[in-house]
Amino acid sequence: MEVDMRKLIIFVVFTAFLAAGLPVFAQDKKKGNDSEYYYVNVSLEKIFPYRNGYVVQYRKGVNQMDRAYLPMTWFSSSAGKGEIITLPTGNTWPSLTVYYKNGEFSHVRLYVHHSESHPTWGVVSQTVNLDSRFEDVETVDIKFK
Repeated sequence: MEVDMRKLIIFVVFTAFLAAGLPVFAQDKKKGNDSEYYYVNVSLEKIFPYRNGYVVQYRKGVNQMDRAYLPMTWFSSSAGKGEIITLPTGNTWPSLTVYYKNGEFSHVRLYVHHSESHPTWGVVSQTVNLDSRFEDVETVDIKFK
């Protein structure tokens, strides 16, 4: 009886180790399935339309904000670097998604509410000149802290 109990315990322990190790072998990492793209997504605090593009303000930390400047030319079909997606009515908050391909900037998607009365839409005063912020912009670098 004592021998049978030992065999049972050894069998249970062996089975437990085997069951715990099977998921490691089940992960078949196939080359070619990994995407060459990755993205960074941030919620937007404010979106400011400007004659040369969009100024988007986002949180880069608990008490800090930063801005990104998205040239209007990116949003033309020929440039293909920007896309504006209108959010449905509801509680969905506007965001910016920046896509990278093989580590290099690829394109952006700006998710905004259609109604400019939404609290995330802001206004740039006509006396403010931000033209230089949109010159030679080639990428978007989202900063955190």
